[in-house]
Amino acid sequence: MKLGILGGSFNPIHLGHLFLAEKVLTALNLDRVVFIPAYVSPFKKDCSLESCNDRLDMLAAAITGDIRFAIDSCEIKRQGVSYTIDTLEDIITRYLPTGKPVLIIGDDLAKDFPKWRDSERILQLADIAIAKRINAPAFNYPYAHISIENDIMVISSQSIRQKIKDDADWMSLVPSGARAIIQDRKLYNYKGQKLGNTQFTVQQSDIQRIETAVRESLTTERFIHSRNTALMAVDLCRRFGLDPMAGYLAGVAHDLAKQLDNKQLLKIIKADGQEISALEKDKPNLLHGKAAAVLLRDRFCIHNKDVLDAVAFHTSGCENMVPLAKVIYIADKVECSRNIDTSLRSMCAAQSQEIDLDSILYTVLEKTVVKLRARELDLSEDTLMLLNKMKERKI
Repeated sequence: MKLGILGGSFNPIHLGHLFLAEKVLTALNLDRVVFIPAYVSPFKKDCSLESCNDRLDMLAAAITGDIRFAIDSCEIKRQGVSYTIDTLEDIITRYLPTGKPVLIIGDDLAKDFPKWRDSERILQLADIAIAKRINAPAFNYPYAHISIENDIMVISSQSIRQKIKDDADWMSLVPSGARAIIQDRKLYNYKGQKLGNTQFTVQQSDIQRIETAVRESLTTERFIHSRNTALMAVDLCRRFGLDPMAGYLAGVAHDLAKQLDNKQLLKIIKADGQEISALEKDKPNLLHGKAAAVLLRDRFCIHNKDVLDAVAFHTSGCENMVPLAKVIYIADKVECSRNIDTSLRSMCAAQSQEIDLDSILYTVLEKTVVKLRARELDLSEDTLMLLNKMKERKI
């Protein structure tokens, strides 16, 4: 196995690290690059590090599913200041690479390489690959090396930490999995997104996990619909003072069970002890909302009743819908990929205080019922009861 080694604090890992690793791997035809986070770097002794566990978790989240990359915690296990020569000897002993491993260093450190501990021994054990990290003038390094011709990504962990602390733009610089860990654990003085009335306690990493499960279970078009529903739900929640993240989760998960066959849907609902109406027995696909709520609760440990009700009743509605359920019902019907009357979408997008949530729900519900009747489709009792209740309010 042709092996590359990339050490660093990874505090946090960012896209520049991944770009550099991939560039060297491709340019030198390596089989794998091993990321080795330092316990304490000899180059950054004054740098405040997040915990070793946090940095390892961010690394793991950043390379999930990529068989070209590995993580080794040898320097963390040794503790103390990390020296490259010790790590190199350890990696060679355990990984048994084909030929010399490639030690990847940036040109910001390469100039001082001769000053590293046992630098001559390092040159005997490894090939040195120098990649561009800074816009530095050309320099003739006085040792054998491979120059990597790579574009420069002006990203540093230090600048990202400062951006997080200052509540500035940083999220596009960090892989999504690592970003979720920073958000969930409030690393680097992360203060949280400005989402309004956010009280939902589910972690960002859990939302990503659920969204991934939804994407993998649905067709591409159906997933795009689900995500558009989630985004419209966020906008409506902000407008009407509800929790945007609860809206996003309910929206993205509302069709989680959409691709299940009729037998699976009936089995889930029966096992949960729920009653099944005559219409639902005849058309089990109408149960996909209720089945999605069961999966969300049992498989993903979501126990927020408003979220579960919003998912369960997005198809037919119900007489006593909570505000979040109304939002998901509306968003499901009018999100931007739907071919609908634009006046409905305009009503949802408007910021007028004169148009309340129930008014929007009534309009959407009425048009939905008209459409179903035109297609000679049966209406559920829940839909009819909700429509009658909304009519009474209008009168």
